[in-house]
Formats: sequence, structure tokens, C-alpha cells
Amino acid sequence: MPAAADPVHLLLSTCPDAASAEVIARALVGEGLAACVTRLPGAHSVYRWNGALEAAEEVQLLIKTRGSRLDAAIARLTELHPYELPEAVAIAASAGLPAYLDWVRAQTPEDSR
Repeated sequence: MPAAADPVHLLLSTCPDAASAEVIARALVGEGLAACVTRLPGAHSVYRWNGALEAAEEVQLLIKTRGSRLDAAIARLTELHPYELPEAVAIAASAGLPAYLDWVRAQTPEDSR
């Protein structure tokens, strides 16, 4: 698939703390599964888990990757994540600065692992 035809995705996840967010971010970028992971501390999540209403302060992760690396990025995220069921929601970029999208693709080559 030509590089420009491989869509860039924003993969969203949350972590319970800065330490686990750092481990995941460094692994994904270091292994070429993400071009960049932005960590946003101070996210406040309200959710239902095992039938109970829960609330937690979390670190939001914004993971930038290419479509052809998305499944591998999700698998690695799941492997490293401390949650039993980590958030992994991907959004395809419908538009963006072409040079930035090309940079994401260049940082996540098919043969990086």
C-alpha cells in the first residue's frame, strides 16, 4: 500500500497513573508502533464497571499511528496495560497537515518490529 494511502489514526487510551502511561508511551514509540504518544494527566473518568458506578483520575493517551500498524499497537497496548480491559478506541484522521501525516507514517514503518 502506498504510504499516502495508509491512513493515520489517533488511538485513545487511559492509564491509572503516570508510571504506566510512561511505560506504554515509550514502548509504543520505541518499537515503531506509534510516532508520538501525548500524555494528558488529570483526566476524570466516570464509568460503570462490574455493575458499579466508578470514578477515577487517569492519564489520557493520544497515540498517533498508521492504519497498517493499528492492530499491532492495540495488541502491545493491551499487553502492557495494567487494566483488565483497557480503553483502545481508534479514530481515522479524515484530514490533517500532509507533512505531519507523512511524518507519522515515516515513524511507524511496516518493518519496525
